[in-house]
Amino acid sequence: MAGSDDDQNAGRGRWDPGVQTYASMGYYAPDYQPKDTDVLAVFRVTPQQGVDPIEAAAAVAGESSTATWTVVWTDRLTAHERYQAKCYRIDEVPGRPGEYFAYIAYDLDLFEEGSITNLTSSVIGNVFGFKPLAALRLEDMRIPVAYVKTFQGPPHGIVMEREYLNKYGRPFLGATVKPKLGLSARNYGRVVYEACKGGLDFTKDDENINSQPFMRWRDRYLYAMEGVNRAIAETGEMKGHYLNVTAASMEDMYERAEFAKSLGSVIIMQDLTVGYTAMQSMSTWARRNGMLLHLHRAGHATFTRQKTHGVSFRVLAKWCRLIGVDHLHAGTVVGKLEGDPHTVKGFYDTLRDNYIPTNPGNGIFFDQEWASLPGVMPVASGGIHAGQMHQLVDLFGDDVILQFGGGTIGHPMGIAAGAEANRVAAEAIAKARNEGRDLLKEGPEVLRKAAEHCKPLDAALTVWGDVTFDYTSTDAPDAVPTASR
Repeated sequence: MAGSDDDQNAGRGRWDPGVQTYASMGYYAPDYQPKDTDVLAVFRVTPQQGVDPIEAAAAVAGESSTATWTVVWTDRLTAHERYQAKCYRIDEVPGRPGEYFAYIAYDLDLFEEGSITNLTSSVIGNVFGFKPLAALRLEDMRIPVAYVKTFQGPPHGIVMEREYLNKYGRPFLGATVKPKLGLSARNYGRVVYEACKGGLDFTKDDENINSQPFMRWRDRYLYAMEGVNRAIAETGEMKGHYLNVTAASMEDMYERAEFAKSLGSVIIMQDLTVGYTAMQSMSTWARRNGMLLHLHRAGHATFTRQKTHGVSFRVLAKWCRLIGVDHLHAGTVVGKLEGDPHTVKGFYDTLRDNYIPTNPGNGIFFDQEWASLPGVMPVASGGIHAGQMHQLVDLFGDDVILQFGGGTIGHPMGIAAGAEANRVAAEAIAKARNEGRDLLKEGPEVLRKAAEHCKPLDAALTVWGDVTFDYTSTDAPDAVPTASR
């Protein structure tokens, strides 16, 4: 792969035996016009020193579709030109020498209908370990409507979730039980009760609470749902606790989900680490049984965070919408976890909107039409507190779940007071937004005014008002929006 096509394949035909360049075998096709039914992908390709970028991009197309390292005569037994993925465009990445955006088209027939497992096995299966590449990242995909329609998507979606809960006009509020490990089942249930009674809509298990010796899953479910039901009775509002059904086998996951249903829970939860097939199986169960399905993106940053290698979270968000989850953690911008504001805006649009136009400033490479596939409710969690409410509502609007774990349970006046502070802050900011006020400029004053009549909010602003997590994001768009004249 180190030389050009002319150097390596001068005078050779497509079917001459031996090793030929990927580009000469048809995997680079700059004149190809993608079809409406093609699955499109854009990869960030970093070739090894001395490897021609065109050949590197063609290799990505080849190794993620039909190619192997040498010419094989059995290609003649197929409609090989149809089944070959085709790199049809290569762009240099602005400001990053040695990196290239390679646009690749895949015929729809390369993928099994309704299977993210097959899609991912194909597009990211082998090629990320290919030696001629120093690094490779899948930046975005265009899922054609013809493929979208083979998936059922979220069991309920944003609109139906609000109808289930009968809550409108503001973000949902939640909290992860802390400490997430070590509590007994009874004490765990107390946290759920206090937080829901204080004004939250949801509480949740965290990603690593399953069925450990200090608290078995069945006991947690019983005490958590006792807390939820007591809070519903006292407040007159629908509440929920995300009961984590993640387990070692699908049989165990189904058993836990059925028990959650028998207790009257409106929602269950699973971790990304269970894998795409298990996630899709649980989505089918949730749809059949009328249960909201929360997905914790546990482990995602092992492959989504780095700029040059892995899979962008925007791609993972598309896969999860197709798989079918009702909630997905998608970043906070202002919290403790990674999140450039433009990039995160692209994630939220991808999850919620029916049509997302190309927007390089938000990291969106392709127009995406979801053809009425229900939207996923994004979850903002990780290091956020009531003092940031104006920023969060300005960033994300109403269709989001704002989860304040430490920002509820760490309140100096107790858990219920922490929940009350978040609820009063959310309603005050929503009211100000509805009045047409500038949230970023006037939000802090709105919160201070509300705190004059709410001691828990006043205490929250005193304790956490100056807490920020200002670090440079590792994953920001390569196209920077410029100010218009």
